Amino acid sequence: MSTNSNTPNNSEEVDLGQLFKLIGNVFDRFFNFIGRIFNNLFLAFIWVILFTKKRIIILALVTAFGLILGALSQKTAIPKYESSVTVVQNYPTGENLYSSVGYYNDLLRQQDYETLGAVLDLDLEKTKSILEFNVEPVISENNKLVAFDKYIKQLDSLAASKIEYEDFLVNNEDYTHKYQQIRIESSERNSFKSVFENIVKSINSNPFFVNEQRKDIVELTQIKTSLEKALDESKTLQETYKKVLEQGIDSDQAKSSEIGITFEGSSEVEKTKEFDLYLSDLELRTQLVQIERDLLDKQYIVEMISNKQDSGSASTTKTLLEIEMSPAIYYGILSFLATFGILLGIEFLRFIDKYKTKV
Repeated sequence: MSTNSNTPNNSEEVDLGQLFKLIGNVFDRFFNFIGRIFNNLFLAFIWVILFTKKRIIILALVTAFGLILGALSQKTAIPKYESSVTVVQNYPTGENLYSSVGYYNDLLRQQDYETLGAVLDLDLEKTKSILEFNVEPVISENNKLVAFDKYIKQLDSLAASKIEYEDFLVNNEDYTHKYQQIRIESSERNSFKSVFENIVKSINSNPFFVNEQRKDIVELTQIKTSLEKALDESKTLQETYKKVLEQGIDSDQAKSSEIGITFEGSSEVEKTKEFDLYLSDLELRTQLVQIERDLLDKQYIVEMISNKQDSGSASTTKTLLEIEMSPAIYYGILSFLATFGILLGIEFLRFIDKYKTKV
């Protein structure tokens, strides 16, 4: 009996031992794999350092040549001027605005200055001086968070739980933001004010948005009239209620004088009704103020709110990976990276040749 009872326990212990051994092997292989990755990365880092050290003189000379070339180009290059204006979109005109800017740049690339001048109402000489149009949103990180929070509140709880902030930023188009900055680059110091005004004017004259503006103004005007009428009726109701209270107080005082007792004030129910009328009146006035503000905003489809450097400011900086820098540093970095890439390619070809001989 004792022999038969111990047999299952021994088999279970063997099974558990093998299970723990398998788990241990899996962890060993995983950590060995991670270790090999870090080891290979470290060896690659050392190889790059040794590779750079052997060719440091060539890289230094090429980088110095790039710095000198950038400094010379900064002095001899044709001056570039830029000016910008910030606009506020009271309607969803962003896609139209970005399409218009893209169309202007296409005309510049095609050197169709006659068409561009006709579109923007510019003379030919001033049109030829324009180098590029650009538009980008004016938005801070805090504004992005506010926009994300507003977007999440519009969704149901199940859909909102699946939306991440990073996904929202990736899928959110730049033209949807309310504030946009339009920038113009030119080869001459000209006044760009008329150009900005013509760009804004072309959007403000869009038939679709003009029709939407008309409908909004009519709707807001009707709401304003209704609120003013409700406010007048509320005022009349308050005056009527006040007279009723005064009559009630006079009758109470007359009755109390017969027995020699006077009660001051009114009941809690009467106070509550009077306060409710006051709150209703206050809410109507708040809505009326908001409607008047909306009417002022709807007067313009797109509105210019600031204009910087109307005559254009000289710009000599270069942009690399969205980082502005001087031309000397820009060409120095480009020279270093280009030379490093060429030398790396030559070394790779040598490695391929050695590998072929071994095979």
